[in-house]
Formats: sequence, C-alpha cells, structure tokens
Amino acid sequence: MILRVLIMVMALGGSFTSTIFAGSERGSRIVSESGGIAGVQGIAGVAGVVGSQGIPGIQGLPGSIVAFSDFYALQGGAFDDNPGMVMSGAPVNFPRLGSNNGVITAVNSSTFLLPAVATYLVLFQVSVTQAGQLGLSLNGSVLPIANSVVGRDALVNQIVGISLVTTTSPASTLRVINPGAIGITVTPNAGGVQPVSAHIVILQL
Repeated sequence: MILRVLIMVMALGGSFTSTIFAGSERGSRIVSESGGIAGVQGIAGVAGVVGSQGIPGIQGLPGSIVAFSDFYALQGGAFDDNPGMVMSGAPVNFPRLGSNNGVITAVNSSTFLLPAVATYLVLFQVSVTQAGQLGLSLNGSVLPIANSVVGRDALVNQIVGISLVTTTSPASTLRVINPGAIGITVTPNAGGVQPVSAHIVILQL
C-alpha cells in the first residue's frame, strides 16, 4: 500500500514539474528567482588598442655638483706649508688633499687641474699677517682674474674669496696668487696656539 502511494506521488510530482518547466513563463520565472547553476566562463576578449602617449612631464633639474676637491695648507707648530713670504705674483701653497671625488687634482702644491670645459665655483681663505690681496690665476697667468681679487687693509681678519670661473679649454690650471706689489706672510697659529689651515675648495657645476 505504501509503495503504491509513493509511486503516485512521484508520478504527480513529475507531471507537475513538467508542466512548470516545460518552456512556461512561470517555470522560467521560478528558475530565475531561485538562481540557476552558473554557466561556463566565456573566453576572454581581445585586448583593446593601446592608448596614445601622455603629455611629457616637466624636466627635472640637473645635478648641481659634478666634481669637488678641497686642498689645504697648515701653518704653525710643526707645519710650515708656506715658508717665508708669498711674493708679488707668486702662488699660495695648498699641498694637502682634503675631501674629493678624484676628478679635480693637484699638478703641484699650488696649481690645480680643471679637467673639463665647465663652470667652477672656487672658494679660498688664507690667514695673512699684513694688509694685502689674493686672487685667482688661470693657466699660469701672472695677472689675476679681475673679479676674483679680494683683500684686507687691517690686521684682524682672513682674506676670503669666492668666484665662478668658466674655462674655455680642457685641462686648464688654477692658482691663488698674490697680485699685490709687496709680499704677504701666511700667519702661523693665527688667533691661538693651534696650527691654522688655509683652503681652496673647487666645485665643478
């Protein structure tokens, strides 16, 4: 008896679902609302055409320092890098090598090689005993670069110079010279008991 009832229920259920799903609007709605099984993913489409190139950005600033060197002298105590006086037309010695990147080098204790045609920032400072002047000399000239001459007329300070020097030929040379008519002395132990330094710093821009 029970088996016969089950057969009838199954038959009725099959007939019912056939009526619902056999292409009817109601069947489609029921399938849509209940969410059917996801279909197989389709093949990816062809990549689109590459877009046009954007507007170039603003150019960055160039690097400011290409090369650098610090040459210096010591005066006082056991150090006498500038013995006697620096006479008229003669150069100041800076025989010791400080911080550098190996591009700007020394030819000798008072002459320095500027390897490239470029603009160089040159700074120097020297403690001297007398009133006097110092300036930059390019390529062995006994005359200083006009806008590089600095001096003092009192006995209380250093001679300090700063200049931009533009070379016109490779392997130019640079010196700090005394352009005055009388000699000057690089002061030992200026202002105290310690040896004092004199420097020339050269930066290629």
